[in-house]
Amino acid sequence: RKIRVIMAENNLTYLAEFVLLGFSDLPNLHGFLFGVFLVIYLCILMGNGLLIVITKVDPSLQTPMYFFLGNFSFLEICYTSVTIPKMLADLWSQKTTISFVACAVQTCFLYILGGAECLLLAVMAYDRYVAICKPLYYPLIMNNKICIELVVASWMIGVPILIEETYLIFSLNFCGPNKINHIFCEAPPLLKLACGDTYKIEVSVHVIALLFVLIPFLLIFTSYLKIITTILKLPSTSGRTKAFSTCSSHLMVVTLFYGSGSIVYLQPRSFQSAESGKVLSLFYTTVTPMLNPVIYSLRNKDVVAALRKLLPKSIGSLNN
Repeated sequence: RKIRVIMAENNLTYLAEFVLLGFSDLPNLHGFLFGVFLVIYLCILMGNGLLIVITKVDPSLQTPMYFFLGNFSFLEICYTSVTIPKMLADLWSQKTTISFVACAVQTCFLYILGGAECLLLAVMAYDRYVAICKPLYYPLIMNNKICIELVVASWMIGVPILIEETYLIFSLNFCGPNKINHIFCEAPPLLKLACGDTYKIEVSVHVIALLFVLIPFLLIFTSYLKIITTILKLPSTSGRTKAFSTCSSHLMVVTLFYGSGSIVYLQPRSFQSAESGKVLSLFYTTVTPMLNPVIYSLRNKDVVAALRKLLPKSIGSLNN
Protein backbone atom coordinates (compact mmCIF):
# COMPACT_ATOMS: atom_id res chain seq x y z
CA ARG A 1 0.00 0.00 0.00
CA LYS A 2 1.35 3.41 -0.97
CA ILE A 3 0.65 6.34 1.34
CA ARG A 4 1.37 9.82 0.04
CA VAL A 5 1.41 13.25 1.55
CA ILE A 6 0.41 15.93 -0.96
CA MET A 7 1.95 19.37 -0.68
CA ALA A 8 -0.56 21.54 -2.50
CA GLU A 9 1.50 24.72 -2.42
CA ASN A 10 4.32 23.48 -4.64
CA ASN A 11 2.46 20.53 -6.19
CA LEU A 12 5.05 17.99 -4.98
CA THR A 13 4.27 14.49 -3.78
CA TYR A 14 6.28 12.85 -1.03
CA LEU A 15 6.26 9.22 -0.01
CA ALA A 16 5.34 8.55 3.61
CA GLU A 17 6.53 4.95 3.51
CA PHE A 18 8.59 2.53 1.46
CA VAL A 19 8.18 -1.15 0.66
CA LEU A 20 11.30 -3.27 1.13
CA LEU A 21 11.07 -5.99 -1.50
CA GLY A 22 13.77 -8.03 0.24
CA PHE A 23 13.12 -11.70 -0.47
CA SER A 24 9.71 -11.18 -2.08
CA ASP A 25 10.86 -13.23 -5.08
CA LEU A 26 11.26 -16.23 -2.75
CA PRO A 27 7.86 -16.40 -0.98
CA ASN A 28 8.06 -20.15 -0.30
CA LEU A 29 11.37 -19.77 1.51
CA HIS A 30 10.38 -17.03 3.98
CA GLY A 31 10.02 -19.48 6.86
CA PHE A 32 13.36 -21.09 6.10
CA LEU A 33 15.09 -17.71 5.71
CA PHE A 34 13.59 -16.52 9.00
CA GLY A 35 15.13 -19.54 10.74
CA VAL A 36 18.50 -19.01 9.04
CA PHE A 37 18.75 -15.31 9.91
CA LEU A 38 17.49 -15.90 13.44
CA VAL A 39 20.28 -18.45 14.01
CA ILE A 40 22.82 -16.08 12.44
CA TYR A 41 21.67 -13.19 14.65
CA LEU A 42 21.83 -15.33 17.80
CA CYS A 43 25.33 -16.48 16.79
CA ILE A 44 26.37 -12.85 16.33
CA LEU A 45 24.98 -11.87 19.75
CA MET A 46 26.47 -14.85 21.60
CA GLY A 47 29.80 -14.95 19.75
CA ASN A 48 30.57 -11.25 19.98
CA GLY A 49 29.07 -11.06 23.47
CA LEU A 50 31.42 -13.83 24.60
CA LEU A 51 34.41 -11.94 23.16
CA ILE A 52 33.33 -8.82 25.09
CA VAL A 53 33.08 -10.82 28.33
CA ILE A 54 36.46 -12.55 28.06
CA THR A 55 38.26 -9.32 27.13
CA LYS A 56 36.82 -7.76 30.29
CA VAL A 57 37.28 -10.58 32.83
CA ASP A 58 40.40 -12.47 31.75
CA PRO A 59 43.58 -10.88 33.22
CA SER A 60 45.73 -12.10 30.31
CA LEU A 61 43.59 -10.14 27.84
CA GLN A 62 43.91 -6.76 29.57
CA THR A 63 45.93 -5.29 26.72
CA PRO A 64 45.16 -2.60 24.10
CA MET A 65 44.73 -5.23 21.37
CA TYR A 66 41.91 -6.97 23.24
CA PHE A 67 40.45 -3.69 24.46
CA PHE A 68 39.95 -2.75 20.81
CA LEU A 69 38.64 -6.23 20.01
CA GLY A 70 36.02 -5.98 22.76
CA ASN A 71 34.89 -2.60 21.44
CA PHE A 72 34.82 -3.93 17.90
CA SER A 73 32.64 -6.86 19.00
CA PHE A 74 30.22 -4.46 20.70
CA LEU A 75 30.15 -2.39 17.52
CA GLU A 76 29.34 -5.52 15.49
CA ILE A 77 26.34 -6.25 17.74
CA CYS A 78 25.06 -2.68 17.34
CA TYR A 79 25.68 -2.72 13.58
CA THR A 80 23.75 -5.92 12.92
CA SER A 81 20.94 -4.87 15.27
CA VAL A 82 20.16 -1.99 12.90
CA THR A 83 19.14 -4.34 10.08
CA ILE A 84 18.56 -7.97 11.13
CA PRO A 85 15.63 -7.49 13.60
CA LYS A 86 13.67 -5.57 10.95
CA MET A 87 14.53 -8.24 8.39
CA LEU A 88 13.29 -10.96 10.75
CA ALA A 89 10.07 -9.04 11.45
CA ASP A 90 9.44 -8.67 7.69
CA LEU A 91 10.00 -12.38 7.05
CA TRP A 92 7.74 -13.35 9.96
CA SER A 93 4.84 -10.96 9.38
CA GLN A 94 5.06 -10.70 5.58
CA LYS A 95 4.64 -6.94 6.11
CA THR A 96 7.62 -5.27 4.47
CA THR A 97 6.71 -1.60 4.72
CA ILE A 98 8.93 0.89 6.50
CA SER A 99 8.03 4.50 7.21
CA PHE A 100 10.01 7.32 5.62
CA VAL A 101 11.36 8.40 9.03
CA ALA A 102 12.26 4.83 10.08
CA CYS A 103 14.06 4.32 6.77
CA ALA A 104 16.06 7.51 7.33
CA VAL A 105 16.94 6.48 10.91
CA GLN A 106 18.01 3.01 9.78
CA THR A 107 20.21 4.47 7.04
CA CYS A 108 21.76 7.00 9.42
CA PHE A 109 22.66 4.45 12.10
CA LEU A 110 23.89 2.00 9.48
CA TYR A 111 26.31 4.63 8.15
CA ILE A 112 27.44 5.92 11.54
CA LEU A 113 28.19 2.41 12.82
CA GLY A 114 29.70 1.30 9.49
CA GLY A 115 31.97 4.34 9.47
CA ALA A 116 32.97 3.62 13.08
CA GLU A 117 33.88 0.04 12.06
CA CYS A 118 36.13 1.29 9.27
CA LEU A 119 37.93 3.67 11.63
CA LEU A 120 38.22 1.13 14.45
CA LEU A 121 39.73 -1.43 12.07
CA ALA A 122 42.34 1.19 11.17
CA VAL A 123 43.02 1.81 14.87
CA MET A 124 43.47 -1.94 15.43
CA ALA A 125 45.98 -2.04 12.55
CA TYR A 126 47.88 0.89 14.09
CA ASP A 127 47.96 -0.96 17.42
CA ARG A 128 49.56 -3.99 15.73
CA TYR A 129 52.04 -1.70 13.95
CA VAL A 130 53.21 -0.14 17.22
CA ALA A 131 53.34 -3.55 18.97
CA ILE A 132 55.49 -5.17 16.28
CA CYS A 133 57.51 -2.28 14.84
CA LYS A 134 58.05 -0.28 18.05
CA PRO A 135 57.74 -2.82 20.89
CA LEU A 136 59.86 -0.84 23.36
CA TYR A 137 57.61 2.20 23.04
CA TYR A 138 54.35 0.21 22.94
CA PRO A 139 53.33 0.70 26.62
CA LEU A 140 54.09 4.40 26.35
CA ILE A 141 52.32 5.03 23.02
CA MET A 142 49.30 2.76 23.57
CA ASN A 143 48.52 3.76 27.13
CA ASN A 144 45.03 3.51 28.59
CA LYS A 145 44.14 7.15 27.91
CA ILE A 146 45.20 6.98 24.25
CA CYS A 147 43.26 3.74 23.72
CA ILE A 148 40.06 5.26 25.08
CA GLU A 149 40.54 8.42 23.01
CA LEU A 150 41.07 6.36 19.82
CA VAL A 151 37.89 4.35 20.44
CA VAL A 152 35.83 7.48 21.18
CA ALA A 153 37.23 9.16 18.08
CA SER A 154 36.32 6.12 15.95
CA TRP A 155 32.74 6.31 17.20
CA MET A 156 32.29 10.08 17.01
CA ILE A 157 34.24 11.42 14.01
CA GLY A 158 31.70 10.29 11.44
CA VAL A 159 28.54 11.29 13.34
CA PRO A 160 28.07 14.88 12.04
CA ILE A 161 29.24 14.02 8.51
CA LEU A 162 27.00 10.97 8.14
CA ILE A 163 23.96 12.64 9.71
CA GLU A 164 24.31 15.42 7.13
CA GLU A 165 24.79 12.85 4.34
CA THR A 166 21.62 11.02 5.40
CA TYR A 167 19.74 14.33 5.48
CA LEU A 168 20.85 15.11 1.91
CA ILE A 169 19.73 11.68 0.67
CA PHE A 170 16.29 11.93 2.28
CA SER A 171 15.79 15.55 1.24
CA LEU A 172 15.46 14.29 -2.34
CA ASN A 173 11.98 14.15 -3.84
CA PHE A 174 10.79 10.53 -3.85
CA CYS A 175 7.76 11.04 -6.05
CA GLY A 176 7.81 7.80 -8.03
CA PRO A 177 7.55 4.12 -7.01
CA ASN A 178 8.02 3.39 -3.32
CA LYS A 179 9.40 -0.14 -3.70
CA ILE A 180 13.03 -0.52 -2.61
CA ASN A 181 14.55 -3.60 -4.22
CA HIS A 182 16.70 -4.29 -1.19
CA ILE A 183 16.61 -5.87 2.27
CA PHE A 184 17.13 -2.64 4.22
CA CYS A 185 17.45 1.09 3.64
CA GLU A 186 20.73 2.42 2.27
CA ALA A 187 21.81 4.92 -0.37
CA PRO A 188 22.33 2.89 -3.60
CA PRO A 189 18.76 1.46 -3.91
CA LEU A 190 17.19 4.66 -2.52
CA LEU A 191 18.83 6.89 -5.11
CA LYS A 192 17.24 4.79 -7.86
CA LEU A 193 13.79 5.86 -6.58
CA ALA A 194 14.49 9.57 -6.36
CA CYS A 195 13.06 11.99 -8.91
CA GLY A 196 15.03 14.69 -10.65
CA ASP A 197 18.78 15.06 -10.84
CA THR A 198 20.56 12.95 -8.21
CA TYR A 199 24.07 13.36 -9.63
CA LYS A 200 25.36 15.66 -6.87
CA ILE A 201 24.05 13.39 -4.12
CA GLU A 202 25.54 10.31 -5.83
CA VAL A 203 28.92 12.06 -6.02
CA SER A 204 28.57 13.03 -2.36
CA VAL A 205 27.82 9.41 -1.38
CA HIS A 206 30.90 8.20 -3.28
CA VAL A 207 33.10 10.90 -1.72
CA ILE A 208 31.95 10.03 1.81
CA ALA A 209 32.49 6.34 1.03
CA LEU A 210 36.01 7.15 -0.15
CA LEU A 211 36.69 9.05 3.07
CA PHE A 212 35.48 6.28 5.36
CA VAL A 213 36.63 3.31 3.27
CA LEU A 214 39.72 4.35 1.32
CA ILE A 215 41.53 6.48 3.91
CA PRO A 216 41.26 3.88 6.75
CA PHE A 217 42.15 1.16 4.23
CA LEU A 218 45.28 3.06 3.18
CA LEU A 219 46.24 3.43 6.85
CA ILE A 220 45.71 -0.31 7.34
CA PHE A 221 47.67 -1.11 4.18
CA THR A 222 50.58 1.15 5.22
CA SER A 223 50.62 -0.32 8.74
CA TYR A 224 50.74 -3.88 7.46
CA LEU A 225 53.37 -3.05 4.86
CA LYS A 226 55.65 -1.88 7.67
CA ILE A 227 54.58 -4.81 9.88
CA ILE A 228 55.43 -7.40 7.21
CA THR A 229 58.77 -5.70 6.50
CA THR A 230 59.61 -5.82 10.22
CA ILE A 231 58.45 -9.43 10.64
CA LEU A 232 60.58 -10.66 7.72
CA LYS A 233 63.64 -9.18 9.43
CA LEU A 234 63.07 -11.21 12.61
CA PRO A 235 65.84 -13.81 13.06
CA SER A 236 63.77 -16.69 14.45
CA THR A 237 61.07 -18.60 12.62
CA SER A 238 58.98 -18.91 15.79
CA GLY A 239 59.10 -15.12 16.24
CA ARG A 240 57.88 -14.56 12.69
CA THR A 241 55.11 -17.14 13.11
CA LYS A 242 53.91 -15.57 16.38
CA ALA A 243 53.95 -12.07 14.90
CA PHE A 244 52.00 -13.17 11.83
CA SER A 245 49.44 -15.03 13.96
CA THR A 246 48.61 -11.88 15.95
CA CYS A 247 47.82 -10.05 12.71
CA SER A 248 46.14 -12.72 10.59
CA SER A 249 42.73 -12.53 12.35
CA HIS A 250 42.51 -8.79 11.89
CA LEU A 251 43.57 -9.04 8.25
CA MET A 252 40.85 -11.60 7.52
CA VAL A 253 38.14 -9.40 9.07
CA VAL A 254 39.43 -6.35 7.16
CA THR A 255 39.36 -8.26 3.86
CA LEU A 256 35.80 -9.52 4.36
CA PHE A 257 34.37 -6.19 5.53
CA TYR A 258 36.19 -3.85 3.15
CA GLY A 259 35.93 -6.17 0.15
CA SER A 260 32.13 -6.38 0.11
CA GLY A 261 31.49 -2.82 1.32
CA SER A 262 33.79 -1.16 -1.21
CA ILE A 263 32.20 -3.04 -4.12
CA VAL A 264 28.74 -1.73 -3.13
CA TYR A 265 29.72 1.89 -2.56
CA LEU A 266 32.66 2.56 -4.83
CA GLN A 267 31.56 0.94 -8.09
CA PRO A 268 29.71 3.12 -10.64
CA ARG A 269 25.92 2.99 -10.50
CA SER A 270 25.73 1.61 -14.06
CA PHE A 271 27.57 -1.54 -12.91
CA GLN A 272 25.31 -2.16 -9.92
CA SER A 273 22.57 -4.79 -9.95
CA ALA A 274 19.88 -5.21 -7.31
CA GLU A 275 20.61 -8.89 -6.68
CA SER A 276 24.38 -8.51 -6.34
CA GLY A 277 23.79 -5.51 -4.08
CA LYS A 278 21.60 -7.62 -1.78
CA VAL A 279 24.17 -10.40 -1.55
CA LEU A 280 27.11 -8.07 -0.89
CA SER A 281 25.13 -6.03 1.64
CA LEU A 282 24.22 -9.22 3.50
CA PHE A 283 27.89 -10.11 3.50
CA TYR A 284 29.18 -7.02 5.29
CA THR A 285 26.13 -6.55 7.56
CA THR A 286 25.54 -10.20 8.52
CA VAL A 287 28.21 -12.71 7.48
CA THR A 288 31.29 -10.75 8.59
CA PRO A 289 29.91 -9.95 12.09
CA MET A 290 29.04 -13.65 12.49
CA LEU A 291 32.52 -14.79 11.40
CA ASN A 292 34.36 -12.21 13.53
CA PRO A 293 34.27 -14.28 16.79
CA VAL A 294 35.05 -17.49 14.88
CA ILE A 295 38.08 -15.94 13.16
CA TYR A 296 39.48 -14.53 16.40
CA SER A 297 38.77 -17.75 18.32
CA LEU A 298 40.37 -20.06 15.80
CA ARG A 299 43.37 -17.87 14.95
CA ASN A 300 44.27 -16.59 18.41
CA LYS A 301 45.73 -18.83 21.13
CA ASP A 302 45.13 -16.25 23.89
CA VAL A 303 41.41 -16.06 23.07
CA VAL A 304 41.15 -19.88 22.91
CA ALA A 305 42.86 -20.18 26.31
CA ALA A 306 40.56 -17.53 27.83
CA LEU A 307 37.48 -19.33 26.46
CA ARG A 308 38.66 -22.64 27.91
CA LYS A 309 39.03 -21.02 31.32
CA LEU A 310 35.68 -19.20 31.16
CA LEU A 311 33.42 -21.94 29.77
CA PRO A 312 34.12 -24.61 32.43
CA LYS A 313 33.39 -21.99 35.13
CA SER A 314 30.10 -21.09 33.45
CA ILE A 315 29.09 -24.75 33.07
CA GLY A 316 30.06 -25.44 36.70
CA SER A 317 28.01 -22.51 38.01
CA LEU A 318 24.98 -23.74 36.03
CA ASN A 319 25.35 -27.25 37.50
CA ASN A 320 25.56 -25.86 41.01
